[in-house]
Amino acid sequence: MILKPHLSDIKNIGYYLGRIILGIGFTMFLPFIAGLILFKESNPAFDFLISASITIFIGLILSWLCKTDKNLHTGPAMVVIASSWLAAMALSAIPLILSGHYKSFLDACFETMSGFTTTGLTLVQDLDHLSRTHNLWRHLGPFLGGQGIAIIAITFLLGGTNGSLNLYLGEGRDEKLVPNVMHTARFIWAISIAYLILGTIVLGLIGMSIGLKPQSAFFHAICIFMAGFDTAGFAPQSTNILYYHSLIFEIATIFFMVMGSLNFNLHYQIWTGNFKEIWKNIETRTFLLILMIVSLIVMAGLKRLGVYSDGVMLFRKGFYQIISGQTTTGYVTIYAQQFFKEWGDLALTGIIIAMASGGCVCSTAGGIKMLRIGIIYKALRQDIKSFMLPPKAVFVQKFHHIKTILVEDKQVRAVLIVTMGYFFLYGLGTLIGVVLGYPFLESLFESTSAAGNVGLSCGITDASMPVILKITYIIEMWAGRLELMSVFALAGFFVSLVKGK
Repeated sequence: MILKPHLSDIKNIGYYLGRIILGIGFTMFLPFIAGLILFKESNPAFDFLISASITIFIGLILSWLCKTDKNLHTGPAMVVIASSWLAAMALSAIPLILSGHYKSFLDACFETMSGFTTTGLTLVQDLDHLSRTHNLWRHLGPFLGGQGIAIIAITFLLGGTNGSLNLYLGEGRDEKLVPNVMHTARFIWAISIAYLILGTIVLGLIGMSIGLKPQSAFFHAICIFMAGFDTAGFAPQSTNILYYHSLIFEIATIFFMVMGSLNFNLHYQIWTGNFKEIWKNIETRTFLLILMIVSLIVMAGLKRLGVYSDGVMLFRKGFYQIISGQTTTGYVTIYAQQFFKEWGDLALTGIIIAMASGGCVCSTAGGIKMLRIGIIYKALRQDIKSFMLPPKAVFVQKFHHIKTILVEDKQVRAVLIVTMGYFFLYGLGTLIGVVLGYPFLESLFESTSAAGNVGLSCGITDASMPVILKITYIIEMWAGRLELMSVFALAGFFVSLVKGK
């Protein structure tokens, strides 16, 4: 029998959701202040004052109506997280639609969901003439969403409340860097802000060296770093990384993309001096193995068609897209149409494998994740060896991830459920794309990019694509970022409201 949620449960969800909405509203003052003082763009700045006022008003009303001191348990916490990403999408779209650079509010919602989920697919119109104020907001989305809406709430709004851990877990993070979840959230911010300062300086200096004026160079630098480290493919210019025509700029972004795709726990180990963890960890080993396999597939496909003539071009136009795909960043040094017009089926298949695999758990990256792939491999190896060994032999399979861990059936089941969920998302978007008349391989490419929170596009993602496909990709980006569990919890909550007794 399905039980109907109690009024106190609904109030609890509403209260925490209201607090998170307040946080979203307050972040809108960042582009407002920057637009007014730094960029001297008064009209775009006031778009954010209007949006912040609306958002904070909604957050205050919800917090006041649902005020409660009840603990937030796991189920309601997952409902709060799933709902907060939808609220962030809709409310953050208000300043973007006010910019006049989106054809509809749905397109603006697509943009903000793409940003917060660190995907990077875009429907913006005339990006090259979008105000710096609105452009800054586009790139703040990945930086905030990459760390996680729950991390923002825990750090700045909720503190060490009893529901903090459940919110943290509800966002698809199952690893704490330190025993206290509040300290974990603050350390994630410390890492991110330290890298933000370093990355902005490095990219800003490179930008100046290639001819950008200082203010423009550092504006591009902070935008590119926020989107690059948080593995989203947004850029201030429509031609993306191709705009800079600089090998050193591309190498720098490769470094930041890889850093962003690594587990925050691994960053913690590095910061505390445990450098050996880089080589021992199952995730980094799996990452390198898949990178090698994918590179062989893509390079073979490109070489067979003679797409790029020399090694430098193969690195800048081929390997760059491989790294961008596997880290689920979505930065490109080619035009979207070149994927299906020049690369051929074999190279495209390689990129799809990279995008589907993704980065590391507890990082800003999307996809199935290296840890899950590593565990599946270890479990398969364990089963094969058990068949080969005598019946009475005992064989224990282990792997190293911060510490030595035994492979257990319960763990493998959980990994397989999430992995199958991703395959379902990849297949769903592909099926809808094919039904709407797009070729199979391109539909698979775009669907994998959306559900894996990658951002690479072969040209399907466009303001003119059918509404049903826009909604499909929004759902894929949202479900992929939350790794499905919180989405199931929200769906179950609504079912229990309707059918519960």
